[in-house]
Amino acid sequence: MTGFDPAPESDAATQRWQTGTDTFGRVYNVALGVTSPTAYTEVATLADCSPNAAKKHLERLAEMGIVRADSDSRPAQYERNDGYLEWQDASRIADELTTDEIIDRVATLEAERAAYEDQFGTTDPTTVSVFDDDDHDHDDHDHHAVHERMTAISEWQGIIREIRLYELARQLAENDGHLLPA
Repeated sequence: MTGFDPAPESDAATQRWQTGTDTFGRVYNVALGVTSPTAYTEVATLADCSPNAAKKHLERLAEMGIVRADSDSRPAQYERNDGYLEWQDASRIADELTTDEIIDRVATLEAERAAYEDQFGTTDPTTVSVFDDDDHDHDDHDHHAVHERMTAISEWQGIIREIRLYELARQLAENDGHLLPA
């Protein structure tokens, strides 16, 4: 067995991964779900491959900017690069929409953001507590109110992220796929 041979077959892994997904594809899919530094050995387990194969493909993904590597840690750890994924989403938006459509979408999102800022009296959703609602009549109502505030704050944060994506998409669309004018 070489260092890059596939891991032994397991029924659970076979069911989890579609037939035909190669090792790189499995490591890539696992890496996109890794939101905190994770040892390559753990990625190998999740991707159903050998640790050496996982490390080889994670290094390739790090060179492509898809994951960030902490090679100084033992074992080396990797996590997805959210900046890369945002750029990829913005590029997709720039390809699918015209600049005018992007600008219209940003205007709509900014109006929605302004409504949340008015509702909560701040421009930063991270400063809002879900428990600060003044309407505390009884437990069921409190639970419902907390749930509604959590939902609203989550949607507000999503809108802020979308505005950032669409602004990036506008820059890409206006500069032939470049962030700065060529």
